[in-house]
Amino acid sequence: MSAVAVEPVVRVENLCLGLQSGEPVVDGVTFSVGPGEIVGLVGESGSGKTTTALSLLGYTRRGIVVRGGTVEVGGESVLGRDRRALRGLRGNTVSYVPQDPGGALNPSMRVGDAILDVLRAHRRGGAAAESVRAALERVELGRDPRFAGRYPHQLSGGQQQRVTIAMACVCDPPVAVLDEPTTGLDVLTQDRILAELRRLRDEDGMAMVYVTHDLAVVSQRADRITVMYAGRVVENGQASDVLERPRHPYTRALVEAIPDFRKPRALRGITGVSVGVGEWPNGCAFAPRCAYEQTRCHETVPVLEETVPGHHVRCLRWMELDLQAGERSNGRAAGVAVESAPLLEVSGLEARYRSSRSGAPAVADVSFAVEQGRCVALVGESGSGKTTIGRCIAGLHVPAAGTISFDGVPIAGTARRRPLEVRRRIQIVFQNPFESLNPRQRVRSSIIRPLRVLRRLSRAEAEREVGELLERVKLPARLGERFPVELSGGERQRVAIARALAARPDLLVCDEVTSALDVSVQAAVLELLQELQRDLRLSMLFITHNLGVVACIADSVLVMDRGSLCETGTVSEVLAQPSHDYTRRLLAAAPCLPDGAL
Repeated sequence: MSAVAVEPVVRVENLCLGLQSGEPVVDGVTFSVGPGEIVGLVGESGSGKTTTALSLLGYTRRGIVVRGGTVEVGGESVLGRDRRALRGLRGNTVSYVPQDPGGALNPSMRVGDAILDVLRAHRRGGAAAESVRAALERVELGRDPRFAGRYPHQLSGGQQQRVTIAMACVCDPPVAVLDEPTTGLDVLTQDRILAELRRLRDEDGMAMVYVTHDLAVVSQRADRITVMYAGRVVENGQASDVLERPRHPYTRALVEAIPDFRKPRALRGITGVSVGVGEWPNGCAFAPRCAYEQTRCHETVPVLEETVPGHHVRCLRWMELDLQAGERSNGRAAGVAVESAPLLEVSGLEARYRSSRSGAPAVADVSFAVEQGRCVALVGESGSGKTTIGRCIAGLHVPAAGTISFDGVPIAGTARRRPLEVRRRIQIVFQNPFESLNPRQRVRSSIIRPLRVLRRLSRAEAEREVGELLERVKLPARLGERFPVELSGGERQRVAIARALAARPDLLVCDEVTSALDVSVQAAVLELLQELQRDLRLSMLFITHNLGVVACIADSVLVMDRGSLCETGTVSEVLAQPSHDYTRRLLAAAPCLPDGAL
C-alpha cells in the first residue's frame, strides 16, 4: 500500500451536479486522492460514479450543470475553466482511460500516430519516435517495432486497452481516471492490465481514480473505496475495512452479490431497481430496497458520519446493525435431474474465418453435449474460439466440418435454413448490447418482434407480455418507451436478455451476458436464469471469462485454449483440482474478494 500523502493531488468537496431542469444528479460528494494512491469509485449504473469521475477532467455530459462544490486536481481548480485551459489540463495533469477502447481509438489512425497526437496536443518536445516507443514499452507493447504502425482493428481488446493507457500516460500526468478499464476482458488480459496499472502507480507515483461496479477487481488494487448510490457517497474507507466490515446495507448487498469461485454459493440479488435521476425519494434513497429500513428512513436523508477514523457511512441505523452477522448460503442452487439424451450435441466441430491469413482453424475438433435443464460453461481467454462455437450453434457462423444436433436431429449450419420452431427454441444473447439492439427501435418494439414472429402472438398479447419480461430482468416497464441510446450499457444488456427470453427458448446461448452488468444486477440475472432452469428446464451454453459466475451457475465446464478443448469436467472438479496448466493459469488470474470479506 502506498504511503499516506500530506497533500492530496485530487480534492473533491461537496460536489453537486444537476440537470438543467433542476433534478440533482450528484449531491454533496466529497473525497480525496493522495499521490500514488488508488481510490475505487464503486456503485451500480446510475449511481453517479462516472459523472463524478469525469468532473475531474472538467467535463459534464450534455444537459448537466455544476450546482456547487469544488474540484481540484494537481493543486489547480477544474470547475469553471474555459475550453482552452481544460485542454492544457487534460493529458498534462489528469488523463482518462475509457471503458471501450475500440470506440475511443480513431480507426483511421495508426497506434503510433495516436500517441504522437497526444504529445503534439501538449507541445511536448524531444524525439517523437523515442517518446512513442517508450510509451509502448511502458505497457509492454514495444517489443515488435512494427506495432506502432498497426491500426486499432488489428489489435486484440487487451492490446487496445493498453494503447489507451499508453496514451493516457505519455505526458506523465500525476492523476489518471480509469473508467471500467477491464470490463469485458478475459481474466488473463484483465490480470495483465491490472498489473500494468499497479506498476505505473508504484514506479511513477501516479494517483488513480478507478471507476467500477466490480468490488472483486477493485479490492486487489485499491487503497480506499468510495461507494456511491443515487448520486451520494454512502460509505468510504480503507478497502479492506469496507469489504470485511461494511457499515452500510448497500455495501453489504454488493459484497454478497459478487461470485467467488473459491467459495461457490447461490448469489443474492438486491431487491427492487436502483432509482434514477428525478426519482430520488425524500429520505434515504436506498430505503425502498433495504432489508433494514424503518419509517424514519423514508423521512430523513442520512448524513455522512465517521464511524471509526477514516471510515464514513451514510445510514441512520449504522450503530444498531451488525452487518457482519447472518447466515450465508453455500453452494449453487440445486440442478435438475440429468436427461439420458442430450438436447444439444456437437461432434467434431471445426470453424474457420475467410479473412484469416493463417491456415489454423478458429475451432478444431470440438465435441460436447448439453443436456436438458443443464448449464455448460465455456471458458477461455479472448481468441480461444468460444464465441465462434456459440455463433455456430445459433446458426450465425457456418461450420467447416462436424455436426450439430438439436433434440436428436442434425440441424443446418445457417439459421435461415432451419425451421422456425428450431430458431425459436435456440436463442443467443450477445456480449455487446450496443450492437445487438436496433438503435431506431424502441425497447418495446425490440421485445415484441420475437413474440410476434416466433410465437405468433397477437399484438395485444405481445404488448401485455413486454412488461412482464422487463420486470423479470429487473427493469421498470417505463423503459419500454425508450430507445437504446437512452439506456446505460447494463440496461441495454438486460433488454437483450428479455428479448431472448421472449421466444421461450429451450436452449439459451449466453455470450458474456453479464460482463457489462453491475454485480447486483448480475446476481439478479443469474438468479433468474437458475429459476428458468428449474421451472422451464431451460438449457444453457454459458460463455464467460468470469470463473466466479461459472461456480455459481454451471454444472460442467469446458476450457478452451487456442481453438481446442484442453479440459472438461464438473464445476467442482475443474475449479478445485484443475489438471491442465492453462486452467491453472486462468484460476490464478481470476479476481476474488479477500479472505476476510463477507
